[in-house]
Amino acid sequence: MRAVDIISKKRDGGELSREEIAFFIKGFTAGDIPDYQVSAWAMTVFFNGMTAVETAALTEAMLRSGSSIDLSGTAGLYGPFVDKHSTGGVGDKTSLILAPLLAALDIRVPMMSGRALGHTGGTLDKLEAIPGYRTSLQVDEFRDILRRDGFAMTGQTK
Repeated sequence: MRAVDIISKKRDGGELSREEIAFFIKGFTAGDIPDYQVSAWAMTVFFNGMTAVETAALTEAMLRSGSSIDLSGTAGLYGPFVDKHSTGGVGDKTSLILAPLLAALDIRVPMMSGRALGHTGGTLDKLEAIPGYRTSLQVDEFRDILRRDGFAMTGQTK
């Protein structure tokens, strides 16, 4: 498989297979597919859209592109667990209020937030402006904070 063939297929209106999407995501995250080809692919998706099957395959490939944190079986840590993800906008008016509010209702909120999102920055940029607030947490720290406070906000690694 070659990235250029996948880009061309999508550009020409074709539906990508799970294997093609997995190859593309794996190649990009491994550094084998350059960002300019991912940009070209993203443009074809913008103009041609994705089917529900393609979207599910992309979500699964992205989910499996790195490690994840399994919270099940962590002593003293119980659900329900929920997440809130932003669709954009200005200000982080929701995350910083909603997470502690849900935690007060005994709902656990493990959040992995972003940086440098738009002209206002991401949630992590704002949190890191608070003296002493750290967003680069080790997995054990993340679990401990989540267990103790009901919510924790951290950032992703490369």
